[in-house]
Amino acid sequence: MNEEQKVELKLIHMEEVVSKEVSWLWYPYIPYGKITVIEGDPGEGKKALVLKLAAMLSKGLPLPCDDDRPYEPIHIIYQTAEDGIDDTIKPRLEQNGADCSMIRVIDETEKELSMTDERLEQAIVETNAKLIILDPIQAYIGATVDMHRANEIRPVLKKLGMIAEKYQCAVILIGHMNKASGSKSTYRGLGSIDIMAAVRSLIFIGKVRKDPTTRVLIHEKSSLAPPGETMAFKLGDEEGFRWVAESSKQIQIFIDILSATCRLPVHEYFQVSGVSKSRLTDNIEKRIIIIRGGISHTNACVGGVDNGSNERLCCPSG
Repeated sequence: MNEEQKVELKLIHMEEVVSKEVSWLWYPYIPYGKITVIEGDPGEGKKALVLKLAAMLSKGLPLPCDDDRPYEPIHIIYQTAEDGIDDTIKPRLEQNGADCSMIRVIDETEKELSMTDERLEQAIVETNAKLIILDPIQAYIGATVDMHRANEIRPVLKKLGMIAEKYQCAVILIGHMNKASGSKSTYRGLGSIDIMAAVRSLIFIGKVRKDPTTRVLIHEKSSLAPPGETMAFKLGDEEGFRWVAESSKQIQIFIDILSATCRLPVHEYFQVSGVSKSRLTDNIEKRIIIIRGGISHTNACVGGVDNGSNERLCCPSG
Protein backbone atom coordinates (compact mmCIF):
# COMPACT_ATOMS: atom_id res chain seq x y z
CA MET A 1 0.00 0.00 0.00
CA ASN A 2 1.57 3.28 -1.12
CA GLU A 3 1.52 6.67 0.62
CA GLU A 4 -1.34 8.05 -1.51
CA GLN A 5 -3.59 5.21 -0.38
CA LYS A 6 -2.76 5.91 3.27
CA VAL A 7 -3.87 9.57 3.18
CA GLU A 8 -6.67 10.18 5.65
CA LEU A 9 -10.01 11.10 4.13
CA LYS A 10 -11.03 14.69 4.84
CA LEU A 11 -14.32 16.12 3.65
CA ILE A 12 -15.08 19.79 3.19
CA HIS A 13 -18.69 20.78 3.86
CA MET A 14 -19.82 23.38 1.33
CA GLU A 15 -22.07 24.98 3.91
CA GLU A 16 -18.95 25.84 5.91
CA VAL A 17 -17.09 27.35 2.97
CA VAL A 18 -16.93 31.15 3.17
CA SER A 19 -17.68 32.73 -0.20
CA LYS A 20 -15.34 35.44 -1.45
CA GLU A 21 -14.97 37.60 -4.50
CA VAL A 22 -12.13 37.33 -6.98
CA SER A 23 -9.57 40.10 -6.57
CA TRP A 24 -7.80 41.54 -9.56
CA LEU A 25 -4.35 42.72 -10.51
CA TRP A 26 -5.80 44.01 -13.80
CA TYR A 27 -9.54 43.62 -14.27
CA PRO A 28 -10.66 41.51 -16.08
CA TYR A 29 -7.43 40.31 -17.67
CA ILE A 30 -5.22 39.19 -14.78
CA PRO A 31 -6.76 37.88 -11.53
CA TYR A 32 -4.90 37.55 -8.25
CA GLY A 33 -4.46 33.99 -7.02
CA LYS A 34 -4.87 32.48 -10.49
CA ILE A 35 -2.83 31.67 -13.59
CA THR A 36 -2.98 33.79 -16.74
CA VAL A 37 -1.39 32.86 -20.08
CA ILE A 38 -0.27 35.48 -22.59
CA GLU A 39 0.46 33.83 -25.93
CA GLY A 40 1.23 34.62 -29.53
CA ASP A 41 3.64 33.80 -32.32
CA PRO A 42 7.33 34.68 -31.87
CA GLY A 43 8.02 38.39 -32.30
CA GLU A 44 4.41 39.45 -31.84
CA GLY A 45 5.05 41.53 -28.71
CA LYS A 46 4.25 39.26 -25.77
CA LYS A 47 7.41 40.08 -23.84
CA ALA A 48 7.13 43.77 -24.70
CA LEU A 49 3.62 43.86 -23.27
CA VAL A 50 4.59 41.98 -20.11
CA LEU A 51 7.62 44.22 -19.50
CA LYS A 52 5.44 47.30 -19.96
CA LEU A 53 2.89 45.95 -17.47
CA ALA A 54 5.66 45.05 -15.00
CA ALA A 55 7.13 48.54 -15.28
CA MET A 56 3.77 50.22 -14.68
CA LEU A 57 2.90 47.93 -11.76
CA SER A 58 6.30 48.45 -10.15
CA LYS A 59 5.47 52.15 -9.86
CA GLY A 60 1.79 51.80 -9.04
CA LEU A 61 0.62 53.32 -12.32
CA PRO A 62 -2.95 52.60 -13.48
CA LEU A 63 -3.41 50.07 -16.24
CA PRO A 64 -5.57 50.60 -19.35
CA CYS A 65 -9.33 50.18 -18.95
CA ASP A 66 -8.90 49.72 -15.19
CA ASP A 67 -7.85 53.21 -14.15
CA ASP A 68 -10.84 54.01 -11.95
CA ARG A 69 -9.29 52.49 -8.82
CA PRO A 70 -6.12 53.27 -6.86
CA TYR A 71 -2.95 51.33 -7.61
CA GLU A 72 -0.02 50.71 -5.29
CA PRO A 73 3.48 49.60 -6.39
CA ILE A 74 3.87 45.84 -6.12
CA HIS A 75 6.83 43.49 -5.86
CA ILE A 76 7.39 41.32 -8.94
CA ILE A 77 9.41 38.18 -9.69
CA TYR A 78 10.41 37.91 -13.35
CA GLN A 79 11.95 34.66 -14.62
CA THR A 80 13.11 34.25 -18.22
CA ALA A 81 14.95 31.44 -19.93
CA GLU A 82 15.23 33.25 -23.25
CA ASP A 83 16.88 36.62 -22.59
CA GLY A 84 19.77 37.98 -20.58
CA ILE A 85 18.64 39.92 -17.54
CA ASP A 86 21.55 42.37 -17.88
CA ASP A 87 21.54 43.09 -21.61
CA THR A 88 17.86 42.68 -22.45
CA ILE A 89 15.41 42.55 -19.55
CA LYS A 90 16.77 45.37 -17.36
CA PRO A 91 17.39 47.77 -20.29
CA ARG A 92 13.80 47.23 -21.48
CA LEU A 93 12.43 47.74 -17.99
CA GLU A 94 14.40 50.96 -17.70
CA GLN A 95 13.12 52.11 -21.10
CA ASN A 96 9.60 51.61 -19.78
CA GLY A 97 10.34 53.61 -16.62
CA ALA A 98 10.25 50.68 -14.17
CA ASP A 99 11.24 50.90 -10.53
CA CYS A 100 13.76 48.05 -10.71
CA SER A 101 14.01 47.90 -6.91
CA MET A 102 10.55 46.28 -6.99
CA ILE A 103 11.54 43.55 -9.47
CA ARG A 104 13.60 40.48 -8.57
CA VAL A 105 14.92 37.36 -10.31
CA ILE A 106 15.51 33.98 -8.69
CA ASP A 107 19.12 32.98 -9.39
CA GLU A 108 19.12 29.85 -11.56
CA THR A 109 22.90 29.57 -11.84
CA GLU A 110 23.16 26.41 -9.76
CA LYS A 111 19.80 24.88 -10.58
CA GLU A 112 17.12 25.69 -13.13
CA LEU A 113 13.79 26.78 -11.69
CA SER A 114 10.52 24.93 -12.29
CA MET A 115 6.89 25.60 -11.41
CA THR A 116 7.07 23.05 -8.59
CA ASP A 117 10.38 24.34 -7.19
CA GLU A 118 10.06 25.29 -3.51
CA ARG A 119 12.22 28.37 -4.18
CA LEU A 120 9.27 29.93 -5.97
CA GLU A 121 7.15 29.88 -2.82
CA GLN A 122 10.10 30.99 -0.71
CA ALA A 123 10.63 33.99 -2.98
CA ILE A 124 6.97 35.00 -2.71
CA VAL A 125 7.15 34.86 1.09
CA GLU A 126 10.46 36.73 1.30
CA THR A 127 9.53 39.52 -1.13
CA ASN A 128 5.75 39.63 -0.68
CA ALA A 129 5.55 39.43 -4.47
CA LYS A 130 2.14 39.96 -6.00
CA LEU A 131 3.11 39.00 -9.55
CA ILE A 132 5.15 36.06 -10.86
CA ILE A 133 6.15 36.01 -14.53
CA LEU A 134 7.55 32.82 -16.12
CA ASP A 135 8.85 33.17 -19.67
CA PRO A 136 8.28 30.86 -21.51
CA ILE A 137 5.96 28.15 -20.18
CA GLN A 138 7.97 25.21 -21.51
CA ALA A 139 11.15 26.32 -19.75
CA TYR A 140 9.51 26.08 -16.32
CA ILE A 141 7.33 22.97 -16.67
CA GLY A 142 10.16 20.77 -15.38
CA ALA A 143 12.71 18.62 -17.18
CA THR A 144 10.87 15.35 -16.49
CA VAL A 145 7.38 16.58 -17.39
CA ASP A 146 5.97 16.04 -20.88
CA MET A 147 3.93 19.19 -21.52
CA HIS A 148 1.94 17.35 -24.19
CA ARG A 149 0.50 14.88 -21.66
CA ALA A 150 -2.48 16.10 -19.69
CA ASN A 151 -1.86 13.70 -16.80
CA GLU A 152 1.62 15.18 -16.35
CA ILE A 153 0.95 18.86 -16.90
CA ARG A 154 -2.19 19.10 -14.74
CA PRO A 155 -0.48 18.34 -11.38
CA VAL A 156 2.21 20.92 -12.15
CA LEU A 157 -0.31 23.66 -12.92
CA LYS A 158 -2.43 22.63 -9.95
CA LYS A 159 0.48 23.09 -7.54
CA LEU A 160 1.40 26.43 -9.09
CA GLY A 161 -2.24 27.51 -8.86
CA MET A 162 -2.39 26.50 -5.19
CA ILE A 163 0.66 28.63 -4.42
CA ALA A 164 -0.86 31.56 -6.30
CA GLU A 165 -4.12 31.22 -4.37
CA LYS A 166 -2.39 30.76 -1.01
CA TYR A 167 -0.52 34.06 -1.32
CA GLN A 168 -3.01 35.86 -3.58
CA CYS A 169 -0.27 36.32 -6.13
CA ALA A 170 -0.99 36.66 -9.84
CA VAL A 171 0.91 34.33 -12.17
CA ILE A 172 1.61 35.12 -15.83
CA LEU A 173 2.91 32.38 -18.11
CA ILE A 174 4.18 33.50 -21.51
CA GLY A 175 3.43 30.95 -24.21
CA HIS A 176 4.40 30.40 -27.84
CA MET A 177 2.04 29.19 -30.53
CA ASN A 178 2.55 26.02 -32.55
CA LYS A 179 2.71 26.08 -36.36
CA ALA A 180 -0.76 24.68 -37.03
CA SER A 181 -2.47 27.23 -39.26
CA GLY A 182 -6.20 27.72 -39.42
CA SER A 183 -6.83 26.50 -35.89
CA LYS A 184 -8.45 28.48 -33.11
CA SER A 185 -5.78 30.23 -31.04
CA THR A 186 -6.85 28.36 -27.91
CA TYR A 187 -5.70 25.15 -29.59
CA ARG A 188 -2.45 26.56 -30.97
CA GLY A 189 -0.57 26.95 -27.71
CA LEU A 190 2.43 24.67 -27.34
CA GLY A 191 1.77 21.56 -25.26
CA SER A 192 -1.41 19.95 -24.03
CA ILE A 193 -4.73 21.75 -24.46
CA ASP A 194 -5.04 21.18 -20.72
CA ILE A 195 -2.69 24.12 -20.20
CA MET A 196 -5.24 26.46 -21.76
CA ALA A 197 -8.10 24.66 -20.02
CA ALA A 198 -6.50 25.00 -16.60
CA VAL A 199 -5.70 28.71 -16.71
CA ARG A 200 -8.40 31.22 -15.84
CA SER A 201 -7.45 33.89 -18.34
CA LEU A 202 -5.91 33.68 -21.81
CA ILE A 203 -4.66 36.75 -23.65
CA PHE A 204 -3.64 36.60 -27.29
CA ILE A 205 -1.24 39.05 -28.93
CA GLY A 206 -1.22 39.45 -32.73
CA LYS A 207 -0.08 41.87 -35.42
CA VAL A 208 -2.25 44.03 -37.64
CA ARG A 209 -1.63 42.63 -41.09
CA LYS A 210 -1.06 45.91 -42.93
CA ASP A 211 0.85 47.63 -40.14
CA PRO A 212 3.35 45.31 -38.42
CA THR A 213 4.13 47.97 -35.80
CA THR A 214 0.58 47.72 -34.42
CA ARG A 215 -0.40 44.82 -32.16
CA VAL A 216 -3.80 43.83 -30.86
CA LEU A 217 -4.50 42.34 -27.43
CA ILE A 218 -7.48 39.98 -27.50
CA HIS A 219 -8.92 38.47 -24.34
CA GLU A 220 -9.48 35.00 -25.77
CA LYS A 221 -10.59 33.26 -22.57
CA SER A 222 -12.03 34.70 -19.38
CA SER A 223 -13.38 32.26 -16.80
CA LEU A 224 -13.91 34.69 -13.92
CA ALA A 225 -15.43 37.77 -15.56
CA PRO A 226 -16.77 38.95 -18.92
CA PRO A 227 -13.97 39.14 -21.51
CA GLY A 228 -12.00 42.35 -21.44
CA GLU A 229 -11.99 44.93 -24.18
CA THR A 230 -9.63 44.35 -27.07
CA MET A 231 -6.80 46.89 -27.12
CA ALA A 232 -4.01 47.96 -29.45
CA PHE A 233 -0.45 49.08 -28.89
CA LYS A 234 2.41 50.23 -31.08
CA LEU A 235 5.78 48.52 -31.08
CA GLY A 236 8.88 48.51 -33.23
CA ASP A 237 9.22 52.17 -34.22
CA GLU A 238 11.33 55.00 -32.84
CA GLU A 239 8.81 55.83 -30.12
CA GLY A 240 8.89 52.36 -28.57
CA PHE A 241 5.92 50.84 -26.73
CA ARG A 242 2.81 52.98 -26.53
CA TRP A 243 -0.89 52.30 -26.22
CA VAL A 244 -2.91 53.17 -29.30
CA ALA A 245 -6.32 52.48 -27.80
CA GLU A 246 -6.89 51.91 -24.13
CA SER A 247 -10.47 52.85 -23.32
CA SER A 248 -13.88 51.55 -24.28
CA LYS A 249 -14.73 54.77 -26.14
CA GLN A 250 -11.72 54.28 -28.39
CA ILE A 251 -12.30 50.65 -29.27
CA GLN A 252 -15.96 50.37 -30.16
CA ILE A 253 -16.99 50.04 -33.78
CA PHE A 254 -19.85 48.78 -35.91
CA ILE A 255 -18.64 45.72 -37.81
CA ASP A 256 -21.24 46.18 -40.52
CA ILE A 257 -20.04 49.73 -41.19
CA LEU A 258 -16.47 48.49 -41.45
CA SER A 259 -17.43 45.78 -43.89
CA ALA A 260 -19.48 48.19 -45.98
CA THR A 261 -16.79 50.85 -46.21
CA CYS A 262 -13.71 48.64 -46.51
CA ARG A 263 -15.17 45.93 -48.72
CA LEU A 264 -13.10 43.42 -46.78
CA PRO A 265 -14.01 40.81 -44.18
CA VAL A 266 -13.13 42.04 -40.71
CA HIS A 267 -10.55 39.31 -40.10
CA GLU A 268 -8.60 40.37 -43.21
CA TYR A 269 -7.35 43.39 -41.26
CA PHE A 270 -5.51 41.10 -38.90
CA GLN A 271 -2.66 38.67 -39.15
CA VAL A 272 -4.90 36.49 -37.07
CA SER A 273 -2.57 33.50 -36.69
CA GLY A 274 -5.47 31.34 -35.55
CA VAL A 275 -7.64 33.82 -33.69
CA SER A 276 -11.19 32.69 -34.27
CA LYS A 277 -13.12 35.05 -36.50
CA SER A 278 -15.97 35.07 -33.99
CA ARG A 279 -13.67 36.65 -31.39
CA LEU A 280 -13.21 39.56 -33.80
CA THR A 281 -16.82 39.94 -34.83
CA ASP A 282 -19.02 38.92 -31.90
CA ASN A 283 -19.88 41.34 -29.10
CA ILE A 284 -18.91 44.22 -31.37
CA GLU A 285 -18.88 46.85 -28.70
CA LYS A 286 -15.78 45.18 -27.26
CA ARG A 287 -13.66 44.91 -30.38
CA ILE A 288 -11.08 47.11 -32.09
CA ILE A 289 -10.61 47.49 -35.79
CA ILE A 290 -7.93 49.59 -37.45
CA ILE A 291 -9.43 51.41 -40.44
CA ARG A 292 -6.96 52.62 -43.01
CA GLY A 293 -6.78 56.37 -43.66
CA GLY A 294 -9.11 57.79 -46.24
CA ILE A 295 -12.04 55.53 -45.43
CA SER A 296 -15.03 57.26 -43.91
CA HIS A 297 -18.73 56.77 -43.38
CA THR A 298 -21.42 59.05 -42.03
CA ASN A 299 -21.18 59.16 -38.23
CA ALA A 300 -19.05 56.01 -38.29
CA CYS A 301 -16.07 57.62 -36.62
CA VAL A 302 -17.64 59.75 -33.91
CA GLY A 303 -14.99 59.91 -31.21
CA GLY A 304 -12.36 58.39 -33.48
CA VAL A 305 -8.77 58.88 -32.39
CA ASP A 306 -6.05 59.75 -34.86
CA ASN A 307 -2.91 57.87 -33.88
CA GLY A 308 -0.64 59.85 -36.17
CA SER A 309 -0.11 57.11 -38.74
CA ASN A 310 -2.98 57.74 -41.19
CA GLU A 311 -5.24 55.39 -39.28
CA ARG A 312 -8.28 56.01 -37.16
CA LEU A 313 -9.66 54.09 -34.24
CA CYS A 314 -13.38 54.50 -34.53
CA CYS A 315 -16.29 54.15 -32.16
CA PRO A 316 -20.01 54.32 -32.94
CA SER A 317 -22.25 57.24 -32.20
CA GLY A 318 -24.64 56.80 -29.31
